[in-house]
Amino acid sequence: MERNLKNVLVISFGFLLLFTAYSGLQSLQSSLNAEEGLGVASLSVLYAALTLSSMFLPPIIIKKLGCKWTIAVSMCCYVAYSLGNFYASWYTLIPTSMILGLGGAPLWSAKCTYLTIAGTLYAEKAGKSAKDIINQYFGIFFLVFQTSGVWGNLISSLILSQSSNQGEISEEDLECCGAYDCLTATTNSTGSERPSDSLIYTLLGVYTASGVLAVLLVIIFLDQIKSDQAETEKEKIPFWSTFLATLRHLKDKRQCLLIPLTMYSGFEQAFLSGDFSKSFVTCALGIQYVGYMMICFAGVNSLCSLLFGKISQFTGRKLLFALAAVLNTSCIITVLLWKPDPKQLAVFFVIPGLWGVSDAVWQTQTNALYGILFEKNKEAAFANYRLWESVGFVIAFAYSTKLQVYIKAYIVLSVLVLSMLTYGAVEYLEAKSSPGTPAATKENGGPHSLETHM
Repeated sequence: MERNLKNVLVISFGFLLLFTAYSGLQSLQSSLNAEEGLGVASLSVLYAALTLSSMFLPPIIIKKLGCKWTIAVSMCCYVAYSLGNFYASWYTLIPTSMILGLGGAPLWSAKCTYLTIAGTLYAEKAGKSAKDIINQYFGIFFLVFQTSGVWGNLISSLILSQSSNQGEISEEDLECCGAYDCLTATTNSTGSERPSDSLIYTLLGVYTASGVLAVLLVIIFLDQIKSDQAETEKEKIPFWSTFLATLRHLKDKRQCLLIPLTMYSGFEQAFLSGDFSKSFVTCALGIQYVGYMMICFAGVNSLCSLLFGKISQFTGRKLLFALAAVLNTSCIITVLLWKPDPKQLAVFFVIPGLWGVSDAVWQTQTNALYGILFEKNKEAAFANYRLWESVGFVIAFAYSTKLQVYIKAYIVLSVLVLSMLTYGAVEYLEAKSSPGTPAATKENGGPHSLETHM
């Protein structure tokens, strides 16, 4: 158990170091690289590459390199993105975004494969249930990994708060903040002024070092899995078969009805990290507050993910989905009506906090719904989940620099309304096909619930 546990901890802390850097960089892209919309364009390219990668690359890369070296090489793709930010331009950030996107899917697939094989092997030796051990390993992994958003954003806020560019924001500048923003590259001349190059390089240096440490940790301390089962895992079906299976799964009416709900997950996350962070937080308070805002979101999200996974067996998933829809709608209406004011500091954190509560439902319960509805076809179902959520991210980031925030808020609200209608149709079909079966979700999304966060 000690050796297996060591490997689980090595992967967990490797991902913690890697995503400490990535989560902080992702939150800052719309503000740090605002000129000509470079930051959000890079995120759009990143998720487009991730979509393609999810369809084709994981089986091929894992078969060629094995789990350990797939993880190590894929982590290097993330380090490349950090390096691309040192001299952020269309010629550096877009290619490194593509590299990261292509490396993202093999990284997560190799991690899941490694933990599953390790858990199964230990269970066989100890005479225990493989499912229990695997769940225990994934629990340890996400316990460590989920804090990456907190550390990454805390580092950015602590470093950027030393900026000498901070100052009082005039009433005239505040007019360009909020839902009716002015669509300028830098939203105002004070709050969103770019920090000094030395501070940015310091931040990027810390993030790059964190990524390099993650790679070294895996290379030096992670054992390569050598077993018959590992060989079996590597002998995956050809990628085109996986792709066709994903498309064939769309013949299921329920899967088609879940597409809006799945895409909404991408829309709402992109709106908070891209639009709210730039046009509200950076514009009215300054870029150094973005990290604190995202810490609030990530902390509440993490706690509620754990909570909803436990209480869903008592409340049922329909009540939780309704709660999330009401909270998200309230937040969007607030965003549309509220004019950001630095004196109302609490509001800048209440909105991300409530958004975190609703996002916890979208992540855990949507994943759980996929697992329950498509229990016999999980691989194709979760491939569809990754596909359509990534499409939501790509679309939202693609139009981010072209539209004012209020238009984007209405788009998100419209997708939410459509999602709830189609989700209701799914529940109706389920109730109709199995009238005696309770629809309550008995478990959360397990290891899948955070994979879509890259």
